[in-house]
Amino acid sequence: MDRDRFAGIACSVARAAGVVGDPWALLVLRDLFLGLTRYDELRRDLGVATNVLADRLDRLVAAGLVTREAYQEAPVRHEYRLTDAGRDLYGVVVALMAWGDRHLAPDGPPMRLIHDDCGHPTVPTVTCDQCGGVLTDATVSVRPGPGGRNAPGTAVVAERLAGSVAP
Repeated sequence: MDRDRFAGIACSVARAAGVVGDPWALLVLRDLFLGLTRYDELRRDLGVATNVLADRLDRLVAAGLVTREAYQEAPVRHEYRLTDAGRDLYGVVVALMAWGDRHLAPDGPPMRLIHDDCGHPTVPTVTCDQCGGVLTDATVSVRPGPGGRNAPGTAVVAERLAGSVAP
């Protein structure tokens, strides 16, 4: 699939999906968040074909989410580190995990998150950065933004947003 075509859609969801909307890319990010940084340990953990892993790592590096650094010269071996942009995807990855735990884990969650600040188990939620309230489709309204436009991938959405009134 040509993920580059999503870059031209005036929608941040489409653009982000073009970069990380692949199960292997998300699993690579998960493993990097869990502290696995070397190609061999990523391959062993994921059980993925080497060409698939190399492609996903190359895409993540090209997108500026991961850096590749040599840690050995002969033979050359690399480790992978999240950039600030990559670390900003933590909430996305744990939100997907929480959804999977709730809807796709009949035997219970494979991992539990513990909030280091308070020591309690936690379930990720998306909250308002102003008041701390939980954000859901029932508690959020959407208004047009400066980068929105009526174009392929956003034609109907743009029409609907154009009919909304800013507060």
